[in-house]
Amino acid sequence: MNATAGVGPCPYNRDSGKWSGKRCISGGRSAVRRALYMAALCANRSNPLLKTFFDRLIAAGKPAKLALTAVMRKLVVLMNQLLKNPNSQLGT
Repeated sequence: MNATAGVGPCPYNRDSGKWSGKRCISGGRSAVRRALYMAALCANRSNPLLKTFFDRLIAAGKPAKLALTAVMRKLVVLMNQLLKNPNSQLGT
């Protein structure tokens, strides 16, 4: 299980045969997912790297909620990197 699946912002497909459904985030811990959503909102406004990432997704035509979910996922990956290597410089 990857880090994002345990928290919840991991997209799961709903496909069957030739039918392809929308990808939805589910599973994980809902309380952590809600806290991560608020952290992504704040990071989107204050962190220039994540703001650039969000704006690039919006410019590509992605819906705002999907772009914010991608920011949530990026936050989890960055936190996981920081836990593995505390001396690393994130975002460089």
